Amino acid sequence: MTTPKQSPEPTPSVEELEAQERRLVLPRFTHDDAWALGSLLVEMARERRAPVAIDIHRAGQQLFHAALPGSAPDNDAWIARKRRVVERYGCASYLVGSRYRARGTTFEASSRLDPDTYAAHGGSFPIAVEGVGVIGAVTVSGLPQLQDHQLVVEALEAFLARS
Repeated sequence: MTTPKQSPEPTPSVEELEAQERRLVLPRFTHDDAWALGSLLVEMARERRAPVAIDIHRAGQQLFHAALPGSAPDNDAWIARKRRVVERYGCASYLVGSRYRARGTTFEASSRLDPDTYAAHGGSFPIAVEGVGVIGAVTVSGLPQLQDHQLVVEALEAFLARS
C-alpha cells in the first residue's frame, strides 16, 4: 500500500505577496514593540521546534536578535543579506525574488547586485508604520524560504491583531 505524497504548498503570487504588505502596516513601532514581536516569533518557533535565528532592525539599529537551538552562524549571514534586500527595495525579500521569477529570470542573474551582500530569499519582511512607511525589517532564517516568509507573516498578523 502506498501513501499519498503531500503536495507542496502553493507558492503565493506576486499579487498575494503585495496584498500581505498592504495589510501588515503597524500603527507604531517602538523598542517595546520590537521586543514583543521578537518574543512572539521566538515563542512560535519554539512551539514548532524551528531551528531559526530571528532579527529585528529599525533605522539601522538592531532591536532584537535570538538564535534558537539548531540555528547556526550562517543564519545570521542570511539574515543580513535578506534584510539588505528589504532596506534597498522597501518590500519583502520573498516578494523581490518572486517579481524576478515572474519575469522569467532570477534576482541573482538580473539584479546586478552582489549575491554575497543581497539575497532575495524569503524571510525578511518590511516593518511599515501608518503615515510613515518602511522603517525597518523583521527577518527569520533557518527554514526553507517560503516557510521563513510565512512564519514572519503569521507573527506580524498576530502582533497586529494585539495592537
